[in-house]
Amino acid sequence: MNRKQEMIKKLAKRAKARQNKVVPSNPSNKPVERYISKAEREKIALQEAAQTTESESSTETSSETNKD
Repeated sequence: MNRKQEMIKKLAKRAKARQNKVVPSNPSNKPVERYISKAEREKIALQEAAQTTESESSTETSSETNKD
């Protein structure tokens, strides 16, 4: 690579780095969906299951007290 090509390459690299630092003034309202691993999905499912069982048990106890 000759000297002129090296200078052009460095200049382009710097310009790209400068552009990456700029935050867009109006980002889209839809956030970028990130990948959720299987382990994270299992954790989320367990938390949801725990919440549903907790809510079911609380409704059962409240219905039992209303029957008395």
